[in-house]
Amino acid sequence: MKLKNLRLLNFKNHLDSSWEFNDRVNCFVGDNGSGKTNILDAIHYLSLTKSYFNSSDSTSINFNSEYFTIKGSFIRENSFSNIVCNVKDGFPKSVKNNDKKYKRFSDHIGNYPVVFVSPTDTSLITEHSDSRRKYLDSGISQFNNFYLRTLISYNKTIKQRNELLKHFLLSNAFDNTTLSTYNELLVKYGSIIFSERKKYLEKFVPVFQKYYIEISSGKEKVDIEYKSQLNENHYLTQLNNSLKQDKISCRTSVGIHKDDLLFTLKGSSVKKYSSQGQQKSFLISLKLAQFDFLKEELGLKPILLLDDIFDKLDDKRVESLISLVKRGTFNQVFITDTSKERSEEILKKTSSEYSIFNIQN
Repeated sequence: MKLKNLRLLNFKNHLDSSWEFNDRVNCFVGDNGSGKTNILDAIHYLSLTKSYFNSSDSTSINFNSEYFTIKGSFIRENSFSNIVCNVKDGFPKSVKNNDKKYKRFSDHIGNYPVVFVSPTDTSLITEHSDSRRKYLDSGISQFNNFYLRTLISYNKTIKQRNELLKHFLLSNAFDNTTLSTYNELLVKYGSIIFSERKKYLEKFVPVFQKYYIEISSGKEKVDIEYKSQLNENHYLTQLNNSLKQDKISCRTSVGIHKDDLLFTLKGSSVKKYSSQGQQKSFLISLKLAQFDFLKEELGLKPILLLDDIFDKLDDKRVESLISLVKRGTFNQVFITDTSKERSEEILKKTSSEYSIFNIQN
């Protein structure tokens, strides 16, 4: 699978920009703020129908416009697909494949898989559980459409249950029949998601550990523990036990939307007891394992997006990545950097074809 070209209209700081891409390595160089990362984010949009960084589509519209358009052409198994993503203020987002509009974005996700490595990934270690669930869900959803659709249904039901709890509070009334219906749906969807996450992590963790050893050149024991309330008790029992609290807060306080991943190094928390270098190795290994897993499950190599890694990583870790590129581990790679000279020096070592694009905005 390859991305052959890309055109951006009113997407962030790109009013009208277009590129034709190399099949192997493509590097965007320019000053900070020139829009290099925005190009990678546009590729992420074409793959997953949303930004890697922003939850609201409208924030990606250029401030002098009312819409943005992203166009890209993928080739996969000798099949050519023109993907167009349109976002306009006040209108639903649309994604088309060869002029055919998707009724459900979930039907598109997984067709053109991507893995994004960004300096903002430190949030996986330093921030709350939301970012770790997002990472987990992104990895599974790109190869398991049933999981994705179940997750969408679960989130919709959580929203409906919370609205019902709010109605109970405002009206000083209680409808156990409707609440029980939502509880049953949450148990149904939540149990599936819980099971799929467990199965995924059982296979994923050994792959992650393999990459950590390779990237860090060390023998430190790293691990990922799946923390879920569903490990403790039956979900329906927990929903019933938490009802009093939920009615007060108007929020569903238990469920797989509270799941977390505990990252450990030599048995201790990575967040609390690891160096910056160890954290960088941990994060890169997470993403490379995600790449490897998607490759095995889908039977094709995802596109790899590497944002500002030459500047943020030390020479040792850059060399480890370049070694993987040289061995053909990856297929098509997109990179951003502030230094053209540094990029050329590093990319020459890959023995791969590469293109460098100067970004000036």
